[in-house]
Amino acid sequence: MQVTDTLDYFHLHLTMGRLSILALVVFVIAYIFVMTEEFTQLRKSKPMVLAAGIIWMIVAWYCSVSGQSAHVEEAIRHNLTEFAELFLFLLVAMTYVNAMEERSVFDALQAYLVRRGFTYRQLFWVTGILAFCLSPIADNLTTALVVCSVTMALGKGNPKFVILSCINIVVAANAGGAFCPFGDITTLMIWQKKHVQFYDFFHLFIPSLVSFLIPAICMHFSIPNDRPTASNEVVTMKLGARRIILLFIFTLASTVFLHNYLNIPPFLGMMTGLGYLMIFSYSLQKHGFDIFSKIKQIEWDTLFFFYGVMLSVGGLATLGYLELASKTLYQDLGTTYANVGVGFLSAIVDNIPIVFAVLTMSPDMSLGQWLLITLTAGIGGSLLSIGSAAGVALMGQAQGLYTFMNHLKWTWAILLGYFTAIFMHFWINSAAF
Repeated sequence: MQVTDTLDYFHLHLTMGRLSILALVVFVIAYIFVMTEEFTQLRKSKPMVLAAGIIWMIVAWYCSVSGQSAHVEEAIRHNLTEFAELFLFLLVAMTYVNAMEERSVFDALQAYLVRRGFTYRQLFWVTGILAFCLSPIADNLTTALVVCSVTMALGKGNPKFVILSCINIVVAANAGGAFCPFGDITTLMIWQKKHVQFYDFFHLFIPSLVSFLIPAICMHFSIPNDRPTASNEVVTMKLGARRIILLFIFTLASTVFLHNYLNIPPFLGMMTGLGYLMIFSYSLQKHGFDIFSKIKQIEWDTLFFFYGVMLSVGGLATLGYLELASKTLYQDLGTTYANVGVGFLSAIVDNIPIVFAVLTMSPDMSLGQWLLITLTAGIGGSLLSIGSAAGVALMGQAQGLYTFMNHLKWTWAILLGYFTAIFMHFWINSAAF
């Protein structure tokens, strides 16, 4: 048995061992359950957390047989540290979003758009642009759910508008999340690993915008040009809502500053921002606001899913599978083709395990190539409705309207935007390659 030590973890070159193959099969089966969550109603975190445990048991068995048991704890702690940083970052972001939701920020936005009396075509563009602009600040999943709720309210009695708007929202949210570290889990992971600096992400703004605009233009003329019935409902944000929004913006800004200029990990800046909210929440206690209730309401299923994915991929990396994949993709196939292919894989399998696998492989790439994989992993998930968390969430929220097959009918337009965005990236950011 050959063991290779690296700075981050060690490899057991045992990809053809029976137990190693079993570990790979366990991961695949777990991910099949993740992809079929809509039909099985089995929360996606459950199979992944179990798979992570089984995979590391297999790794530990191999190490005990070869006298390498000391490496197991070190490898697990390495993967756990990466998850903990991501977990704390998302914990704060989700808490802020829940706080703003409780203070009626999103309800007020929805009521405002309903009152404006836009036509369906105008609403199609308003909701799409809103999703594109909101996604970099919040995240693509939260953005999609919030904007979809607006669309459902506005599109009652017009299923065609709801279907096309949902497709547009998924594409826009994924595209908007690709050019900012806060817009998607994958961009956050790449930023935390320092492969791309904060300001370099914005080089992807135009390619991301193009990937949203092209399919939106293609769908525009299929939208009915009627005008929905306007409503005069006015929703007032609760006390403290605006100050919570400002605190969230200040938290994000201070996180970027601390990471870029003082080399403080992003999770610490975000946790400091949670401290701002905790102190401020004290003044709202008499008005029914409890900060710890907002923490309890975060998406624990999503966070445990990330745990399962990151520990599972880390275990497979230790067995040597990612080293093999890195050689096959980045040496045999070529860096550009591999990174473009990541987008197509993201349409079938969630982009989080794919990007985490690439980060674990750590191929030697230029800034342009790291930006390319950031772009393709983000917008590639829009090719199919199951390719992103935003798409899967909307299939549940707009059940019976936004479906896999309805999305598939417009995959050709999304694919056109995908390749055009890649071309724009090579053209605009040629100096980064």
